[in-house]
Amino acid sequence: MGEEEEEVLGYLDRVLEEEMVEYGDGDPITLTHRHFKGDLEKGLEMKKLVLSGFLTSEEIYINQLEALQLPLRPLKATATTSQPVLTMQQIDTIFYKIQDILEIHKEFFDALLPSIQQWDEKVTVGHLFKKLASQLGVYKAFVDNYKIALETAEKCSQANMQFQKISENLKVKGPKDSKDCTTVSMEALLYKPIDRVTRSTLVLHDLLKHTPKDHPDFPLLQDALRISQNFLSSINEEIDPRRTAVTTPKGEARQLVKDGFLVEVSESSRKLRHVFLFTDLLLCAKMKKTSVGRHQQYECKWYIPLADLTFQTPDDSDPCPSIQVLPEHEIEEMKMKISVLKNDIQKEKKAPKGQNRAERLRKKMNEQESWLLLHSPTIPFRVHNKHGKSFLFLLSSDYERSEWRESIQKLQKKDLQVCILTTYELQVLTNSCVKLRTVHNIPVTGNKDDEESSGLYGFLHVIVHSAKGFKESANLYCTLEVDSFGYFVSKAKTRVFRDTTEPLWNEEFEIELEGSQYLRILCYEKCYDKSMLNKDDNEIVDKIMGKGQVQLDPQTVQSKNWQVDVIEMNGIKVEFSMKFTSRDLSLKRTPSKKQSGVFGVKINVVTKRERSKVPYIVRQCIEEVEKRGIDEVGIYRISGVATDIQALKSAFDTNTKDILVMLSDMDINAIAGTLKLYFRELPEPLLTDRLYPAFMEGIALSDPAAKENCMMHLLRTLPDPNIMTFLTLLEHLKRVAEKEPVNKMSLHNLATVFGPTLLRPSESESVKGQHITSASDIWSHDVMAQVQVLLYYLQHPPISFAELKRNTLYFSTDV
Repeated sequence: MGEEEEEVLGYLDRVLEEEMVEYGDGDPITLTHRHFKGDLEKGLEMKKLVLSGFLTSEEIYINQLEALQLPLRPLKATATTSQPVLTMQQIDTIFYKIQDILEIHKEFFDALLPSIQQWDEKVTVGHLFKKLASQLGVYKAFVDNYKIALETAEKCSQANMQFQKISENLKVKGPKDSKDCTTVSMEALLYKPIDRVTRSTLVLHDLLKHTPKDHPDFPLLQDALRISQNFLSSINEEIDPRRTAVTTPKGEARQLVKDGFLVEVSESSRKLRHVFLFTDLLLCAKMKKTSVGRHQQYECKWYIPLADLTFQTPDDSDPCPSIQVLPEHEIEEMKMKISVLKNDIQKEKKAPKGQNRAERLRKKMNEQESWLLLHSPTIPFRVHNKHGKSFLFLLSSDYERSEWRESIQKLQKKDLQVCILTTYELQVLTNSCVKLRTVHNIPVTGNKDDEESSGLYGFLHVIVHSAKGFKESANLYCTLEVDSFGYFVSKAKTRVFRDTTEPLWNEEFEIELEGSQYLRILCYEKCYDKSMLNKDDNEIVDKIMGKGQVQLDPQTVQSKNWQVDVIEMNGIKVEFSMKFTSRDLSLKRTPSKKQSGVFGVKINVVTKRERSKVPYIVRQCIEEVEKRGIDEVGIYRISGVATDIQALKSAFDTNTKDILVMLSDMDINAIAGTLKLYFRELPEPLLTDRLYPAFMEGIALSDPAAKENCMMHLLRTLPDPNIMTFLTLLEHLKRVAEKEPVNKMSLHNLATVFGPTLLRPSESESVKGQHITSASDIWSHDVMAQVQVLLYYLQHPPISFAELKRNTLYFSTDV
């Protein structure tokens, strides 16, 4: 596993760790009520678990303090020689009160350990915590000296190479019976007492929660908590990183304006970063790995003063990092796996004793969602330091890129001075990020409460009507984005309305929703000036005129009627309508009431009427796509305008004489969409309801020879019009895939688009023998297998109708 994926999973591990503590021999025990019988027994067991976890962290803390004071004796020995590493005054300043704090915690640990080892309802620990709280005055002295200790250590490191080597390589022992050692810097260890000062207060809260009020411990723990809280209040100014040293060069308070998780391209690989925009600088950080029960900490990777930040490349020779983009079918395949896992988790939750398996599945799903989060973004967002390096982020949404750019530019309008931070100031600022951040978790399902909305699954129909409020004529268009799997993706784009202040698009789009909760509309001015080419993605950057977002409220959206709405953006108003069709309704194969048409009519009825082997609509759409759409990026994947598709559908249904003229004039994505719609609306799938279970079994066979026999036998068992139409489509899709370097549509991409359309059973068949419990259930049910069936035939050497029929004699027709 690469470092960048480990970083992402580090966040997830911490989410899981927060639900676990170390118990006795080190086995993690999940803190859930199901382990305990009766309130008293449960409370005692919980109390013991809290104490055990605290004791484990106390041992780690003692090891850190011992590592910090380990160089003290040799340093003191050299202080009186002719070549001292440090003077006695410097030693006293850097190591001030460390020995006293260590002794306090050793004594506390030695007294607490036997209490836990001999645990029963009579054991009391309140007096130990009260004594620990009464000794917090030593921490006050340490906190008062902390800043000067850190500055002294930094100056001594710069002046003396020997001390620098010592201070950067302190060895911290692992837990008891472990031979592991970790190397930590003196700077990091000096922060540990500051970090530790609130720990006992938090534990006291937990202990009181699980201690009966009539227990002898209760009043003692209350006293300890009161002393600790009073102490924290008295030194709050000193220990709260938000209030110390977080000031700009002009003495103004430095405030956090915006933060979020972005993917950075660093050393040609993708890394998940937490980016913080302050009033005077942009800071890029990663979360440090911490052990169970430890507070989260950030490590600063780099920062740029806003006075030095630019979006223009300072030097045109500055090389762009190579962006590795995964094939889209890998992304789509991962989405399917996640959908299947979501289903399994819901089922396990309802099953008796399924909770443990659900947790294992949740962890696996989190890993897959994190992979998706890391590998999906492709939109470049570069920031440059006028006097230094350039940094490249990848975003999934132009909306997001615009928000970051606008927020930075707004702050840059103020009179900013260049802020250069000392190591100490940078550390304090980075430490403050944990408290200041507004985005706490990466957007994966595991970080959401079960009660949170899982979003909508199905199809959102959106008509973009018009826009008003432009001050000058321009070439204008809109794009539509929806959230999916934790990030936003662009789903549709209107045509460019040229040279106008009031564009009238009136274009309808059908957008597939995968757990979506928001719709975004962005309005652009089209730029045709090739000198505006963006060197990051080799595309001309169109100007965003405005952007807005609406929540897809299930109660409002799921009405059968169109909902008209207006998004206001920078003085511009975009009028649109939308309605939602849930996936269970949208996947229905509803036979047409008019058997005179072609949509919703059985394929054998259409071919018999036309006296053809393959329906006219299939032949004409394939011919047009091969004539002028085979080089189109995303052909069959990019949505066509819904009104154009409906016009073509109506023309084919009524056998309009002008159909060929319409096809030659129509946008190619609308023609591709019409072909997909035809197969989707067949009253039964092209590969038939009857054979569907056999296709599912055949594709699951492990032996290649057995699979070949089965899959070919199933194909020849289909009715002749179905075989001919399928083979015609198959050869067409292979020709499309030959142009993959240009159109970005691989065989796997095409199988993903067409597999469910050609195989998904009609409603009566799909519900036999199963109970669909959710919209996502329908989405994940057999989809991966449907894709694999079509992919098998796409990857197979050419199959001819004559040869299939010739081999019929060798096989039974029973399936």
